[in-house]
Amino acid sequence: MTNFNPRKNFEDSLKKIGYVERKKATQKDYDRIGFMSGLEVHQQLLTEKKLFCRCPAGYFQKIGQYDAEIIRHMRPTLSELGEYDGTALMEFKTRKKIIYHLANKSACTYDVDDTPPFPIDREALGIAIEIALASKFNIVGEVHITRKQYLDGSIPTGFQRTAIIGLEGSIQMKNKKLRLIQLSIEEDACREVSDIGHTRVYRTDRLGMPLIETVTYPDFKNPDEVKEGCDYIRFLNRSTGKVRTGIGAGREDVNVSCKGGTRVEIKGVAHTKWIPELTHVEVFRQWALLAIRDELNNRISKENWKMNFVEIDPKEFTFYYTPIKNAIDRKEKLYAVNLPQFEGLLSHFTQPGKPFYDEFINRLKVVACIEKPNMATSEDLDDVISEHVREKIRQMLKAGERDAQILFWAQEDDVKTALDVIEERALMAFDGVPKETRKSFSDGTTIFERVLPGADRMYPDTDSAPIPLASDYIDSLRSTVPDEIIDRYNQLKEWNVPQDSYNYIFTHNYFPLIKKIVTELDICPKYVGVFFGQKLKHFHGQYKNIQFDLERIYDLFAYLKKENIDFAIAPKMLNEMFKHPKMDFESILTVIQFKRINKDDVFARIKFIDDKFSPKRKNTNSVDKVNSIMGQLRTISEGNVDLKELAKKILN
Repeated sequence: MTNFNPRKNFEDSLKKIGYVERKKATQKDYDRIGFMSGLEVHQQLLTEKKLFCRCPAGYFQKIGQYDAEIIRHMRPTLSELGEYDGTALMEFKTRKKIIYHLANKSACTYDVDDTPPFPIDREALGIAIEIALASKFNIVGEVHITRKQYLDGSIPTGFQRTAIIGLEGSIQMKNKKLRLIQLSIEEDACREVSDIGHTRVYRTDRLGMPLIETVTYPDFKNPDEVKEGCDYIRFLNRSTGKVRTGIGAGREDVNVSCKGGTRVEIKGVAHTKWIPELTHVEVFRQWALLAIRDELNNRISKENWKMNFVEIDPKEFTFYYTPIKNAIDRKEKLYAVNLPQFEGLLSHFTQPGKPFYDEFINRLKVVACIEKPNMATSEDLDDVISEHVREKIRQMLKAGERDAQILFWAQEDDVKTALDVIEERALMAFDGVPKETRKSFSDGTTIFERVLPGADRMYPDTDSAPIPLASDYIDSLRSTVPDEIIDRYNQLKEWNVPQDSYNYIFTHNYFPLIKKIVTELDICPKYVGVFFGQKLKHFHGQYKNIQFDLERIYDLFAYLKKENIDFAIAPKMLNEMFKHPKMDFESILTVIQFKRINKDDVFARIKFIDDKFSPKRKNTNSVDKVNSIMGQLRTISEGNVDLKELAKKILN
């Protein structure tokens, strides 16, 4: 053991499983490990009221802004089959105290389960059906409300009301048809404020807001495909103009598995740009866990494996690792755990910068509620325990030659749960990939969040009657369904709008306005597409918010056309519209010091400037000459003459 090098083992195991960085990965790499992924895309609906009460939707509290505080402890209930859901049992084991901060304006007695649900909000139901139709789902004949257990405290009732709206849909992507399983409408959960130790705090402002969930089949074969599919679903949702936008309004759960693995859900991914790295890292994490499984089973059978542990007396050891010293000062208990035949496995690669022991660290945080850092091992990549201490612990545990050790610290009440968590995760290593939900980070890595829920958490809502959907009602909604995203994509392509503009245009649903400007004002579609996808995007990023009605851009082009002012002046005017949202166009022209000049007067100045053209550089050409003259005439020519026409005039 003294010659064992954890960092070298980490690097060697990374190479052994064939991990490659995403930028270097090819389809062959993903085919080798059997990459498979599907999506659950959530989208808040733009409604006036919440889904099952009459509180306003879209009113958000600030941290510390609340009128009442409620404390609850969650307990699991039996399903209709007389079974407990694994996730519910795990959450119950955490012994969490859940605190809710309620504001009178955004919450009511329904939110805290003191009042039965109101009838479902019809505006939300209509929007959900419209989006389901746009996604080519078969609409159900009757909506049945069901309950889905959530014992993490994110919903005070302990369950979420949800209902299936459509089944078996599809969305055409650039190169494939994306198959969809179902679309549901459901109430959103609370927003988490903090989660420290055994206390979790939520704000209830988001609770109960209408939300749809679009679920796909696991048809994606590489990370970039997953992002593209998610983008298409989000673009489709936004194309109705009836969904909320902004941080948290759209979230996706990404399901990933590899050959021989199992479904793992990456929960609540906030940005689609994270998806490629997250799915890439997750599929290789599972591949690494399968390698750990095979190695462990070659060494010992699961039936013969048994963990042992011992309490450590701090007085008998000298620790220099600050978290351990702090734990001792807090009078916490120190326990050493022996994991037979785990040598070389704790420091085995699982994710970039994360060895296998990270799986234990995060389960201790989530289930035993022991804040990180919460443990050290005999195979830490960074040396936090001296060799002398490690050897003394090994002797106390009577460790074998190929055993590995974990040292953790916790309050006395949390010790038993911590020991159970360590043993449970070690036994899972014999089976490969645990079914779990994981939390995402921007670097592509994930951590354990909770056990993956099963069907046992679903049961009918006896408080809500079925809702029949008449054919004429569905037909009336069908007439409002927007164009398919692929048709809009192809139209932009036909107009020769640069593809780097598409994402911004679709994200903000600007295509209908672009089409309106092109068709009604007869303006070059490529120019309008670039104006939105690049000019508007630039100013939007610079000023952060658009405080004027977007229809004013239509009015801007209509004004310029009516006044016979060249569109080259439009970007300058747009900049002023961001600065002065209510200023009229004539005043904007005054601010930017635009003066109407006959184009013949502009052309007349070309010869004078041309005669004075005297470059300092020896090697100049006609392009340099044109650029020089254009630069001197730009101020007076913008808005008065087409710049392409001016360039041709200079050349002639």
